Amino acid sequence: MWNQAYRKDDVEAGTRPLYPAMLEAPELRWSFIRKVYSIITIQLLLTIAVASVVVTVHPISHFFATTSAGLGLYIVLIITPFITLCPLYYYHQKHPVNYLLLGIFTVSLAFTIGLTCAFTSGKVILEAVILTTAVVISLTLYTFWAARRGQDFNFLGPFLFGALIVLLVFAFIQILFPLGKISVMIYGCLASIIFCGYIVYDTDNLIKRYTYDEYIWAAISLYLDIINLFLSLLTVFRAADN
Repeated sequence: MWNQAYRKDDVEAGTRPLYPAMLEAPELRWSFIRKVYSIITIQLLLTIAVASVVVTVHPISHFFATTSAGLGLYIVLIITPFITLCPLYYYHQKHPVNYLLLGIFTVSLAFTIGLTCAFTSGKVILEAVILTTAVVISLTLYTFWAARRGQDFNFLGPFLFGALIVLLVFAFIQILFPLGKISVMIYGCLASIIFCGYIVYDTDNLIKRYTYDEYIWAAISLYLDIINLFLSLLTVFRAADN
């Protein structure tokens, strides 16, 4: 009885090791994990807010869809997140520059997501949001549970990277030689599976491998996993709906 009460208090206090043979203080790792998930939550809320404005204010999507200036601005918005990652690599420990760059990264990506959703039915968006939420929560809880029992998912790294390369080549071929609705659905399903694997892989890294000053990179990794999973599911549902 006393042992059960002790274990309960141990878990609530965050002093129980997250995985076997854990050498660092669990309190510090739990603090790091809470910080990362707080950043991700703010990113997702900001993404929802920006995307909702783009979807509901129809002149915005009309401008991007019908004007050459809108097309040029759309290209700028697509490449801005990649450009932002370069200075973010050097300033990821410098506050508040790191948060400013992270905000630019998130807003520009959210704008492109909003433009994608602007030309998609509300039913399809809702289906993708619900399934993404369920999958992310389930995989996160599973990874914490598996790590507690000694499982390690670091081996997934090379396989996921190889699968991502195949996915990018598949997308490039699809752009040059459109293969129809079935191929789009296959692409979306493959992408969903790959980014499910990345959620498990990056969550495992969050638990075991990221250092305390890498909270920005940890947040970006998981945020991109979630966003890419949502876009993959959106592709599948949209193809099925059409």
